[in-house]
Amino acid sequence: MVESVYIESSVISYLIARPSRDVVISARQAITETWWREQRTEYDLYISVLVEQEIGRGDAEAAEMRLNAVKNFKLLATSHEAQILAEDFVAQGAIPANSEEDALHIGLAAAAGIDFLLTWNFKHINNAHTRAAITAVVEAHGFVCPMLCSPEELGVEI
Repeated sequence: MVESVYIESSVISYLIARPSRDVVISARQAITETWWREQRTEYDLYISVLVEQEIGRGDAEAAEMRLNAVKNFKLLATSHEAQILAEDFVAQGAIPANSEEDALHIGLAAAAGIDFLLTWNFKHINNAHTRAAITAVVEAHGFVCPMLCSPEELGVEI
């Protein structure tokens, strides 16, 4: 069975962004490009309407490039279960109150039974402090938490 990956907006942004002179951002861009080229065909790829909205913002030309990069991905609709999970992430303090969209990304992936949530968002989604809290909320609702990871953690060798 092919594993599934929910691609969060930050990954697409790193893929399409102009090359950065910042060493960390530049490395993440290179890792993202390598993952995109070498690994993405190994998975069933999903985005959501929320991802489409987020990557559609900003410079029109860049937004079009981001949207074209994911035009053939499967689209997750927002479900009642995903919304409830997102609300509980905030209520339980797993995700800050001003980051409802981040909470919804996780809720969408968890409610849909996605195996991995791919993100470069280390502040609110993929970090040691939030992972346990996020997992606890997901499991309390009877779902299995997707593995929260970056492209580097999902098969890219440097």
